[in-house]
Amino acid sequence: MEQYDEQRWPVCPQMVREQYLTTQGNSLQRPENQYVYKIGIYGWRKRCLYLFVLLLLIILVVNFALTIWILKVMWFSTDGMGHLRVTENGIRLEGESEFLFPLYAKEIRSRMDSPLLVDSSQNVTVNARNSNGDVTGRLTVGPNTLQAHGKHFEVHSNTGRMLFSAAEEEVVVGADRLRVTGPEGALFEHSVETPVVRAEPFKQLRLESPTRCLSMDAPKGVQIKARAGNIEASSQRDIVFHTSEGVLVLDAETVKLPKLPHGSQGGSGSSQGLYEVCVCPDGKLYLSVAGIGSTCQDYSRVCQ
Repeated sequence: MEQYDEQRWPVCPQMVREQYLTTQGNSLQRPENQYVYKIGIYGWRKRCLYLFVLLLLIILVVNFALTIWILKVMWFSTDGMGHLRVTENGIRLEGESEFLFPLYAKEIRSRMDSPLLVDSSQNVTVNARNSNGDVTGRLTVGPNTLQAHGKHFEVHSNTGRMLFSAAEEEVVVGADRLRVTGPEGALFEHSVETPVVRAEPFKQLRLESPTRCLSMDAPKGVQIKARAGNIEASSQRDIVFHTSEGVLVLDAETVKLPKLPHGSQGGSGSSQGLYEVCVCPDGKLYLSVAGIGSTCQDYSRVCQ
């Protein structure tokens, strides 16, 4: 039987030797020319990666420290930043504030116990705009001027009374008294409508028109009164008193006409220093030496 198996299944001596080596030895020999592949980052690439991660960590720490420093310096809190407080009604600033660019606000108001101060090295300009963005009113406070632009300008008292109003058609002064304290007085290029023109106590009132005429009109009358002084009217040409329906009344203890012309023709008799006031047909007055009767006819050459 064994002989039959050997003949049918021949055994190779080399296979028997390898099998023997496998069963006898605990390890299998590897070929010498086998390649080994390493997985991962090694060498200078690994060092660069570690350096980059360290740099990011440093930047993160510096940014966090700067953020904490800015929050502390700017006084950031849940209510606002520094002197800036965010409230239900708007924004509240405490102390002095400086704006480098235009400020747009609906209302600017100070505290109840302190005034509102607006300061600028050049000028302060307040503009009011309509829904289209056009400027409808402007108030400019400059180094030398104060300008207000608008269709109507009004000044009211704390009780709501209108004190001053200016428009293109007219200017109205609503105060009880308009006082001008300048040494040269007030200069008006056109007419002035007022019920009373009065000087200060112990001061002179002077109405003057250097190059034109001076006219005073009133529907019920013009009254000129000096309670403790004289009234003087001077003109380079004529002073005319005209009344259309009434009379001209000179009511005084003494009426003097010192510069009336004298007649050139001598009269009869002694006048004893008395003179007669005569009137020419054109209204001119002149003096004539008084006599027993009227001497105006004798001195009528003045009327020629």
